[in-house]
Amino acid sequence: MRVIPVLDLMQGRVVRGVGGRRHEYQPVRSRLSETSGPLDVAQGLRREFGANELYLADLDAIQAERPPSNAIAQLAAARFDLLVDPGLRDVADGRALIASGVRRVVAALETSHGPEQLAAFVKCIGSESLVFSLDMKLGRPLGDPSRWSGDDPFSIAVQAVDCGVNCLILLDLASVGEGNGVPTSDLCRRLRKRFPSLELITGGGVRNRDDLMRLADSGVDAALVASALHDGRLTRDDLHGL
Repeated sequence: MRVIPVLDLMQGRVVRGVGGRRHEYQPVRSRLSETSGPLDVAQGLRREFGANELYLADLDAIQAERPPSNAIAQLAAARFDLLVDPGLRDVADGRALIASGVRRVVAALETSHGPEQLAAFVKCIGSESLVFSLDMKLGRPLGDPSRWSGDDPFSIAVQAVDCGVNCLILLDLASVGEGNGVPTSDLCRRLRKRFPSLELITGGGVRNRDDLMRLADSGVDAALVASALHDGRLTRDDLHGL
């Protein structure tokens, strides 16, 4: 199982996400970097953990429909392997990010207009470049679940796969940064049984190596982690042999 560090970007800085309460987010304080600048934080993660694959959530673009952060192009130029949630709303924005050096773009449930739009994204951007994020809060799907047939996370995940998605992120924002463990293990296990070849990524609340091992046992391919990397609860040795 891979560990993918998370960078939540807001107003040009990496911020520490806690519980999905974005109005409370503050610039991250990390043992890995002297500043909260995205490139500084990313380089610190690379030095300490050998991390080249990063997940970026562009919160200004997601919340206010602003243009993608300039930091995305800087990180791509520094040869980071980027998975970016830009609050994707149209095909052109996704294609532009891919052209700028982003490897995969996220279409998120939070900003989704339903399965028809998702199928169009997959067709136009490509199933290897388009990832669907099933965003939840306290286990309930975000956005407008009425656009989907069934409003439970498993049903929406099945519909996303039917749209051509072959990589799925499961993220419960209520658990992010809280250090209480990851609540999506059972859902991951169900999806792994239903879709053996589906790439599954999850996170939110990872505390230590034991949490990572539990996710690996649930069939997860990659775990999204932020706070535990910055504050030292996870070390480079902890990431070996997952």
